[in-house]
Amino acid sequence: QVQLVESGGGLVQAGDSLRLSCAASERIFSAYTMGWFRQAPGKEREFVAAILISWIGIKGYPTTYADSVKGRFTISRDNAKNTVYLQMNSLKPEDTAVYYCGAVPGSTNYQSPEKYTYWGQGTQVTVSS
Repeated sequence: QVQLVESGGGLVQAGDSLRLSCAASERIFSAYTMGWFRQAPGKEREFVAAILISWIGIKGYPTTYADSVKGRFTISRDNAKNTVYLQMNSLKPEDTAVYYCGAVPGSTNYQSPEKYTYWGQGTQVTVSS
């Protein structure tokens, strides 16, 4: 059973930055797209960003973002460390949520949380105004 462990959350002020980490217990990046989701109280889990498995003929790993975080958040991965990161800059109070890391097979369905096979326990991010 693959385990995902998030870290890096905390309480920050608007405009600050945080970097979340998601460490996988096994090497799965070659077969799984890694995604970040967030869930605020009383709301559904929403897609934030994903880094897809490598495509033939394409250098690097494709990334995709929710419109609400595009230009502020950056997802990346370190294959040697089995770790995915979410760099969050220019944080806003509306970014406050529990952030979850997940793994979904292949390169499709990455915006659908019900398609994900593995999830981490979540890390709280609170942005004060």
